[in-house]
Amino acid sequence: MTNWIPDLREGSGPLYLRLANRIEDDIGSGVLPEGAKLPPQRNLAYDIGVTIGTVGRAYALARERGLVSGEVGRGTYVLGHDGPGEIDAKSLLPRSTGGHGNIAHGKLRMDSTAAPDVGQAAILEKLTARIIREHPDEIGTYTRTWPSSWMEAGKNWLSTGSWMPDAATVVPTLGGHAALLAVIAAVTNPGDKVAFEQLTFSSIARSTNLIGRRGVTIESESGTIDAESFERLCAQQHPKAVFLMPTIHNPTLAIISEAERRDIVAIARNYNVWLIEDNIYGSLLDDVPTLLAELAPERTFHVGSLSKTVAAGVRGGWVSCPANLAARITTAHKMVTGGMPFLLGDLAAKLILSGEAAALRTRVKAEIAAREALARKHLAGLDFASHPDIPFLWMKLPEPWLSGNFKKAAENEGVLIDDEDEFKSGRPERAFHRARFAFSMPRTRSEIEGGLTALRRLLDSGGIGHDPYT
Repeated sequence: MTNWIPDLREGSGPLYLRLANRIEDDIGSGVLPEGAKLPPQRNLAYDIGVTIGTVGRAYALARERGLVSGEVGRGTYVLGHDGPGEIDAKSLLPRSTGGHGNIAHGKLRMDSTAAPDVGQAAILEKLTARIIREHPDEIGTYTRTWPSSWMEAGKNWLSTGSWMPDAATVVPTLGGHAALLAVIAAVTNPGDKVAFEQLTFSSIARSTNLIGRRGVTIESESGTIDAESFERLCAQQHPKAVFLMPTIHNPTLAIISEAERRDIVAIARNYNVWLIEDNIYGSLLDDVPTLLAELAPERTFHVGSLSKTVAAGVRGGWVSCPANLAARITTAHKMVTGGMPFLLGDLAAKLILSGEAAALRTRVKAEIAAREALARKHLAGLDFASHPDIPFLWMKLPEPWLSGNFKKAAENEGVLIDDEDEFKSGRPERAFHRARFAFSMPRTRSEIEGGLTALRRLLDSGGIGHDPYT
């Protein structure tokens, strides 16, 4: 047994994390050689003055990093290093800094699609200081009226191809989710039905049920909308509104053809259904198909935000409304969110009107393209959908993997992903046996490679060696 007493006075973060980092450092320096047995958790906790739980969490994190192995009754031992030329995926996974940003509890986050870090902090700092300097009275109180620049910025950001909304129809919101919920709250009453695709942004489907509306599911073979399934649902369920992602569907990456869009618009008119068009990912594309807002401006609410293209934490979003409905959406947004804070509203507007948002979007797109290329390289030969401008892929899991089991196995390997259940709007019988791998949250490309290597190993294993009860 190794007589090892680590010094935790240096470093930052929780004690369990500092202890796990010390284990890794001492293994790397040879203080803890291959095969060395770490002290029993109770003994070490007493020696360094921490709880047994702290030591247990540190040992568990060291196991997740592939540094040690442990068995009940035998103890915890230092593992050997890989031979020359071999890649240890876990060694490429970053250390946790306490559950924020790209890492959560020692796991690499490949379950979020917020814009990657391309240097936004310096720009946000500069613009925030400017707002505080120019509007010291506004940021400390409730925002009663909105500057016209906020709507002008939304008009510019939502404009796509030949389509540009009238600034008078644009409502600034606290991000895309708030915009969507405000629209649903404004155009439906408690008990009304709102239609969702089988696979979708399920958070808005759950929020819809939370405010007393009833979500109904458009059943289809692909999990996404088609005109035939939409018309069948309209005839049978009579929804008041339908939520759609026609340009880069999340999670399938599908893009609805223009012919299908026209059919959907015709059905919506025939059954008097509001169209809620989420273009959050579509704003990453250079060539965007004709929008529903172009085809049916009288019944389409078009939503966009900064979350995937600039910075999710700014909570900058906008919705373009049919004529004369902007005031209703503004009121609904205030009721469901508490109102728009001046600091965030002005920050989002200044990002756009200064040109900084467009410049950041260009850098974000370049970084996403590089990361998507890495994903295609590491996952070559497997069945998945991806797009060079989009920060996630939709993986078809090989036999005999089930989506939920694969998510758990990935977590055991130190990688967080989303299984298909995360995107289901209801409880359909159909299983798609797919999972979404996102790659915008890791800070570096080497971290992404570590995550992809771990996921590829699992996919190639066919489930052998994975115990769902661990």
